[in-house]
Amino acid sequence: MRVVLLSGITALTLALSVQQVSALELSAAVGHTQESTSSLRLGLRKSFQSSWWHSDLGALSGYWAAGYTYWDGDKKTSNHSLSVSPVFVYEFNAARIKPYIEAGIGVAAFRHTRVEQRDLSTAFQFEDRIGVGLGYRNQRLGLSAIHYSNAGIKKPNDGINTYSLHYSLAL
Repeated sequence: MRVVLLSGITALTLALSVQQVSALELSAAVGHTQESTSSLRLGLRKSFQSSWWHSDLGALSGYWAAGYTYWDGDKKTSNHSLSVSPVFVYEFNAARIKPYIEAGIGVAAFRHTRVEQRDLSTAFQFEDRIGVGLGYRNQRLGLSAIHYSNAGIKKPNDGINTYSLHYSLAL
């Protein structure tokens, strides 16, 4: 299974880096679930290279996010997941520190169908996220809430939420 996870991470990295290298960001997040399981996430972000709805208030843009998450449960319930998601970001105009809000819906693949007491039923999950944060030069710091669920494809569909502090740095 490690080979599959490493292959998936390599494929996502290559897919995101095919275009302009300057638009890549490295991201890291630490979080907790509603079951108090710790989560550690490493990822890459690739900017859409477009923005819309420019105004005096701000503009809408976004990025593709690809990530690996380690879910730190007990020996029987630790888990790993890979995810890909388009994320839309509204960044407010400000002089130096730029506040932003973000939201996205993507997909994830889990190694096991359990995280602590949560029964996900399927390895395939949808990933819904919202977040807020601050951008300064080539860095971002923020808070996010991410919900994973199979959208009722199979029962039970306990789903899981993680609440994280995230940091990203443009490469």
